[in-house]
Amino acid sequence: MARGQQKAQSQAKAAEKQAKMKKQQGHSANEQKKAAQKALIHVCTVCKAQMPDPKTYKQHFENKHPKNDMPEELKVVS
Repeated sequence: MARGQQKAQSQAKAAEKQAKMKKQQGHSANEQKKAAQKALIHVCTVCKAQMPDPKTYKQHFENKHPKNDMPEELKVVS
């Protein structure tokens, strides 16, 4: 019955290897989504789209809402 013991050892070793690989892989998808959401701090006043920085927000506003008046916070952004 040597094969039975070898099989159990092999399975344990494979499970340990899988656990190490999963740990090295890093964050879960849910954690990555939360981190990305924290970076989106600017919200468009018209369409509620979220942007990471004021420059992107200004470009968005100029392209998507040209007829609307630009918010005061974007007029100073270069």
